[in-house]
Amino acid sequence: MDSKFRVGVVFPQTEIGEDPFVIRDFAQAVEGMGYSHLVAYDHVLGANTASRPEWQGPYTHQSMFHEPLTLFSYLAGLTTKLGLMSGVIILPQRQTALVAKQAANVDVFSHGRLQLGVGIGWNEVEYEALGMEFSNKGKRLDDQIRILRRLWTEPTFTARTPFHTISDAGLNPLPVQRPIPIFVGGFSEAASRRAAALGDGWFPAFTADKAEQVMTSFRQKVADAKRAPGSVAVENCDMLGTTLGGPVRNADAAVADVAAWRKAGANGLALDTMNMGLKHDARIALLRRISEML
Repeated sequence: MDSKFRVGVVFPQTEIGEDPFVIRDFAQAVEGMGYSHLVAYDHVLGANTASRPEWQGPYTHQSMFHEPLTLFSYLAGLTTKLGLMSGVIILPQRQTALVAKQAANVDVFSHGRLQLGVGIGWNEVEYEALGMEFSNKGKRLDDQIRILRRLWTEPTFTARTPFHTISDAGLNPLPVQRPIPIFVGGFSEAASRRAAALGDGWFPAFTADKAEQVMTSFRQKVADAKRAPGSVAVENCDMLGTTLGGPVRNADAAVADVAAWRKAGANGLALDTMNMGLKHDARIALLRRISEML
């Protein structure tokens, strides 16, 4: 594969099951095929839709999700070069310092292979259960991104912000990467502007026919934020299944999508094989076929 354009794989959260050895084998197989990184989605709680007849979210309490940072701590010791990327941690529903600590440990355990994808999420049920305010999540996320970078680079510091109070304190150990790269996830206008202004990268989810348009628009947002051209990476989430309502697509489509996003100037993409109706062996076979074609 082209080392200048990263092609990763989305961890099949809702379909892989609970067996730690199956999870180990999947990650090691993906690494062995030459994929650059593994992306894990995040949900802490699922809502019971039986009591919510108007529910429109894509996931429920029946949707299985392994927590990304503890998952990555497990996989860090079972892989040697596979990048580990959250796609995305719903940061405003979490305590910033605790996420910073967990992420720093994953980065240490993996020898600097973590990318922290963050976003605001959509599931108010999770915010409620975690004791965090839903209405100000965007402003809190902006503040969290700035605080995370300080926690990862300064042995101690003092900060007083609308959302944080830190009094001459710091993490130990600090991460290998100082700071850990932060990717802002989401395909809304607000998410892209936040990524352009504050992120090291942007992790959207668009179809490949929109690649040129998306990249042109994002470059302008980076310029508007007065940041250097190319200073914010773009890695798209490429859905091969029906997650966003599209058709199930094959290896040829995946390879075509890689070519489209590379041509448009993106830095990479991650292949999502959930909701394709695949069992474990068939998923591995598809990913192997794509890797051989690439």
